[in-house]
Amino acid sequence: MSSNTLSHLKIIRPDDWHLHVRDGEGLKSVLAHTAGQCGRAIIMPNLTPPITSTQLAENYLQRIIHAIPENSPDFKPLMTLYLTDNTTPQEIEKAVKSGIIFAVKFYPAGATTNSDAGVSNIRKCYATLEKMQDLGLPLLVHGEATQYEIDIFDREKQFIDKTLKQLIIDFPELKIVFEHITTADAADFVSESPSNIAATITAHHLLMNRNDMLVGGIKPHHYCLPVLKRESHRLALVKAATSGNKKFFMGTDSAPHNRQKKETACGCAGMFTAFAAIELYAEAFDDAGALAQLEQFSSLNGPLFYGLKTNNDMISLKRKQWTVPDSYPFGDDIVIPLRAGQTINWKLDL
Repeated sequence: MSSNTLSHLKIIRPDDWHLHVRDGEGLKSVLAHTAGQCGRAIIMPNLTPPITSTQLAENYLQRIIHAIPENSPDFKPLMTLYLTDNTTPQEIEKAVKSGIIFAVKFYPAGATTNSDAGVSNIRKCYATLEKMQDLGLPLLVHGEATQYEIDIFDREKQFIDKTLKQLIIDFPELKIVFEHITTADAADFVSESPSNIAATITAHHLLMNRNDMLVGGIKPHHYCLPVLKRESHRLALVKAATSGNKKFFMGTDSAPHNRQKKETACGCAGMFTAFAAIELYAEAFDDAGALAQLEQFSSLNGPLFYGLKTNNDMISLKRKQWTVPDSYPFGDDIVIPLRAGQTINWKLDL
């Protein structure tokens, strides 16, 4: 049976292995979207100030727990630390002993939103990475070279060549997740790498290319980092995601910003997709004729890589075209979702 003849789909509850939920009132506004769909989510640490210690992560976790809605009591946030030039091996030991830290996030300084406190030179972190390798704590990588002279569309490929290849040579047993990959280069690199190297792929990079951001006028709500790439790269990501390869799994990189911060002379990066995360992935897999692979990608591969059990319940999706609201609440403001005022072809069957 071809996938476009299916009207319903039932899969193990998915997890989001790359999520921004912000803090304060904004956190309370957006968390319910993910908690209603996913069993777990890896929480990004790039707050202001960033989550650089186990104590800060514990405090942030408590704020997240208090924001989990009553109808999603089993949702589990998985915390991360923000890697800096000064993160110590002792802090890594403390993080692992805490039982709440599941990874450490490597932002090259200046690569994306709230990354100014990130790593200036990864070699400054080698003692810390050695400890992570010893203790089995994964490194989550925002894979872009940040030198100004490097074309923004080439930064992922340059990061592979200038940083990631050497990192894998120097730490051959370190578990690494190449986050939100956007190019054929990254998909091929991960596929050809050892089993301790994996990658997350967003729904928006599966569904859109750079024309969606630039043709007919600049679309600020389609601006993200890494930026959307050309169509050949999108097709390579779809091939990787739908291949059944256990190295690739769901990570939305849903990143809410209020409307004013997006629609300004210097708009910030990030798309808000958590409101319909699994529906958007279902649409991408459906378009590729690969709905049978959605559960592997969204619900099985991530837990396998992180050494966790899969969720023990199911969700149902139905083929139903619905119109996305023009906005969602975001604290005392609003966030504009992906496809605002447009349609999505699958719906979570609650």
